[in-house]
Amino acid sequence: MKIEHVSAGANPNSQHNDDHIAVFTCAGVSDIVVIDGGSSVAERDYIDEVRGDVAWFVHAFTDSLQKMLIPGRDQPDCVRMAIADVRAQFMHLTAGHDVPVHAWPIAAMTWLRISHHDEAAHATLYCLGDCKTLLYTTSGPCIDLDPFVNPQEAVLQDVIAKLTADGIADPASRRKQMLPMLRARRESQNLAPAPGVLCLDPDGPFQARLHSVELTHDASVLVMTDGFYRLVDLYGLYTDAALVEACITHGLKAQLDELRNYEATGARTAERAVKASDDASAAIWTTS
Repeated sequence: MKIEHVSAGANPNSQHNDDHIAVFTCAGVSDIVVIDGGSSVAERDYIDEVRGDVAWFVHAFTDSLQKMLIPGRDQPDCVRMAIADVRAQFMHLTAGHDVPVHAWPIAAMTWLRISHHDEAAHATLYCLGDCKTLLYTTSGPCIDLDPFVNPQEAVLQDVIAKLTADGIADPASRRKQMLPMLRARRESQNLAPAPGVLCLDPDGPFQARLHSVELTHDASVLVMTDGFYRLVDLYGLYTDAALVEACITHGLKAQLDELRNYEATGARTAERAVKASDDASAAIWTTS
């Protein structure tokens, strides 16, 4: 068994990165947590002025999650208890500040748990938001283990198309025009009665998508944020299967470098993107 992971911010000249990957292994269980923090739509940061509140949130969550990982406790309970701990920290650190709801951090998350029993391996997925998970075997098709389509993406694409038609083609300028809509969306995500993303103060159980699959001896599982998956869905440089094969053969860092090099050439198809480039993270589990 081998686990490799990589994470990098959108700007290679900055240490700012709202993505985060954590790996925990203990007693025949490997936990791989891939988190894509939602870019802040606030005017300022209230906790961490260096890394930003979103980065604080995703790191604080995995730190709390690790403390909740005890035998017999399932993934939904671990997430519920960890977010309660993070919420208490947030309220303590922001005491005395009037933090608007749109400034509360959120994140997409896929938590891949692999249990090993003798020669067999079993995987369970806990998914919130739009990270991507691909199961690859040498003897069968590449399978999207969580074929989730973000309903907000269609709304964003319609707005982007209208702004582009009005001559606003630069992603930064488009985002500025879209900021009121993005803030309203962030508020609704944070106040949803059944949140579909990781948020600070859920008003009910998270609506996570749970999946389970047996892993064969030739299986590999690639989990990534949508920034890394741009290699497939935005830039069209790979199919799902070809991307996993490239990651196995050349390593995740090589694919991250290819992503950034492609974006640096100016050849990117940013017409459909809110941001010209995005934080990018991936983790791959292989049997050897």
